[in-house]
Amino acid sequence: MGSRGRKSTRSRDAVGVGIIGFGTIGSGVIRVLRDHAADVTRRMGFPVEVVRVADLDTRRDRGVKLKRGVLIKDARKLVQDPDVDVVVELVGGIEPAGSFLREAIAAGKCVVTANKALLSGSGPVLARAAENAGVTLGFEASVGGGIPIMRVLREALAGDRNLEVYGIVNGTANYILSRMTEGKGDFAEVLAEAQAMGLAETDPTYDVDGIDSLHKLVILVAMAFGKRIDPRAVHVEGIRRIAAADIAYAREFGYTIKLLAAARYTDSGIEARVHPSMVPNTHLLSQVSGPFNAICLRGRALGTSIYYGQGAGMMPTATAVVADILDAARAIRTSVDACVPPYGINAKDLGAARILPMDRTSHEHYIRFQLADRPGVLAKISSVLAKEGISIATVSQHEAARRGSIPVVMRTHRAKESALRRALARIQELDDSRANPVVIRVEERLGQEVDA
Repeated sequence: MGSRGRKSTRSRDAVGVGIIGFGTIGSGVIRVLRDHAADVTRRMGFPVEVVRVADLDTRRDRGVKLKRGVLIKDARKLVQDPDVDVVVELVGGIEPAGSFLREAIAAGKCVVTANKALLSGSGPVLARAAENAGVTLGFEASVGGGIPIMRVLREALAGDRNLEVYGIVNGTANYILSRMTEGKGDFAEVLAEAQAMGLAETDPTYDVDGIDSLHKLVILVAMAFGKRIDPRAVHVEGIRRIAAADIAYAREFGYTIKLLAAARYTDSGIEARVHPSMVPNTHLLSQVSGPFNAICLRGRALGTSIYYGQGAGMMPTATAVVADILDAARAIRTSVDACVPPYGINAKDLGAARILPMDRTSHEHYIRFQLADRPGVLAKISSVLAKEGISIATVSQHEAARRGSIPVVMRTHRAKESALRRALARIQELDDSRANPVVIRVEERLGQEVDA
């Protein structure tokens, strides 16, 4: 039934969709639903139609034509429209996006979002509200773009116990590192190229400083382990300090540098971290290039599996959003009570988990120093590391001294982060240190059982 004084925009028997945010992804969702309308109707047994779109800008041409009256400015009118059965939030940010979703749930609407920033902080709360209201909450597009990782974790692997989840979840950072690995420029040059191509935002902070990867990791931890973690407790580093020299040394050692988001379930807590890593060239993750994503899971029964695909962009993300819309439409036409909860378990059972402090984790390390070019310096550095119980595996120095300093690269055996931090603090106090060292963890044991 349409609202008073207005003709309904929904076809008879159709499930009506309202989209808040008529940007790149919103336009893509409309395209997918239109282009595949016949297939959707055949598979679902009924049509699914976009009946309302809300955006503050109602004049800009998005290359998608809408029927007269479909595009409005007021998102709250969309939420309350009786023709809208499923509300899709694509505006991003915390507010007003969170309010739109809460209001839609309170109005008895199924909701879909791709908002990883909101979900990383409020996902379990929204899930509990949706469960209490008897509606669905879909967020497949929040992690991995077109990779259906949420469905894999929620349904396909529901019978296994997940022990580890890790991977490349930010396409912009991966594109930049891939281009640097190909010798196409330094960080600043490749970032500018990515911005010109629309792969990086004007302000790239979330992508290159690891914040976007952090948000996605929090969601993955909840899905994989059934636990809530505080994003503020997760160790996060970005890729701004990665230089061509680090790329070259990684290649020499048989590695490729990637920005990884990783979490491991341990008896002492969840080890969760986001930072650049040297991935062995024998690992499939080392071959993931450009804006693509790949997520690895290690389960007790299945072992390791990997999921690869386009991590961003209009159509990959829109495809994931549409999948959630169709799930919601099925629930509306059948029984929501029979649906799998958003996180695979009831939101009230998502217990808070302790994050294992980064200082208590152990890794092999790559360290690039800039040291004074004088005798005995290397012996001093080695002595400081030895006093902290850090064993040096290799030392490399290929470049000639410039302006009285010289780059020296060391690779350590496995050592505690706390020991390394103490050693580096002491080294930086020496007169021989000319710059803060660059540290990259060497991931030799991805997907393997290791000691905490």
